[in-house]
Amino acid sequence: MTPAGHTPRPPRVLVLRALGLGDLLAGVPALRGIRRAHPGCQVVLAVPPGLAEAAHATGAIDAVLPAEAPGRAVPSLAHWPGPPPDLAIDLHGNGPESRDALAALHPRRLLAHACPDGPPWRPHVHERERWCAFLHAYGIPSDPADLLLARPARPSPAPGAVVVHPGAASGSRRWPPERFAAVVRCLRAAGHRVVVTAGPGEDDLARSVAARGGLRAADVLAGGLPFGELSALVAQASLVLSGDTGLAHLAVAHGTRSVTLFGPVSPCLWGPPPGSGHLALWRPGPPGDPHGCTVDARLRRIGPGEVAAACLASLLQADPRSRRRGAEAARVH
Repeated sequence: MTPAGHTPRPPRVLVLRALGLGDLLAGVPALRGIRRAHPGCQVVLAVPPGLAEAAHATGAIDAVLPAEAPGRAVPSLAHWPGPPPDLAIDLHGNGPESRDALAALHPRRLLAHACPDGPPWRPHVHERERWCAFLHAYGIPSDPADLLLARPARPSPAPGAVVVHPGAASGSRRWPPERFAAVVRCLRAAGHRVVVTAGPGEDDLARSVAARGGLRAADVLAGGLPFGELSALVAQASLVLSGDTGLAHLAVAHGTRSVTLFGPVSPCLWGPPPGSGHLALWRPGPPGDPHGCTVDARLRRIGPGEVAAACLASLLQADPRSRRRGAEAARVH
């Protein structure tokens, strides 16, 4: 019985997806499906604390439970406050570790691939489709195309610029910096403003690409921009060029044109939706290690001339009146 004057706590849904920015954004359709299916509940997302602002920007959650572990390991959720969650949902992976982290909280109901009633894992479908299908198996509808974020109200630090992001979480997904620099020179020769971004610990890489590409120090947005500033930068960019990393997913979420370079993992599994102003460059082959230390062989087979041509074609399609010297600029030095 609820004491007089006491407002009862709404039922709570805990969702685990304590991974990187790209993983969070690929999970937006599933999170929104959960939100719609439980309108009277408080939806809490277990996510690294550095992604709290991005998590709230999805519009799908009410609160964040800070949860982080090295690499892609499963974090402890023992600091969950209050009584057990009414529902716990594992969007982290398909193994027993993530299931067990949620089960340790004794939720009233647990949805996970590793549960006895869990649906089979589908390894060869796109990440967005996989998690929507997982929820559908439990009677929770979700739309893989429901992935756009609201446009940020704050101004961009470089409105209309081409954003080049040479970094990635692992070496196997980092295209060589001298090739990024060659594309930067091409874009500048065609009359485009270019800025280079850096994630945490990537400042030296970004400065190297910028210097080789003939950019000023002011054109390097170093230090790992806060999410709000990064989101505004991407939303108001003319194009985003990057490897298979979180910034590529952010470009998709804002409907900003993008060219994304894939290596160890096929864009069929992690790439942008087709026919949407996003171009994924990839050389087919056996899957590689997305967390490896050295540049994937398939990624090395993508040349700077091809990337520059793809960027210039996308920019021309977006604004055919823009000034350019296409044929001359496409010759990468």
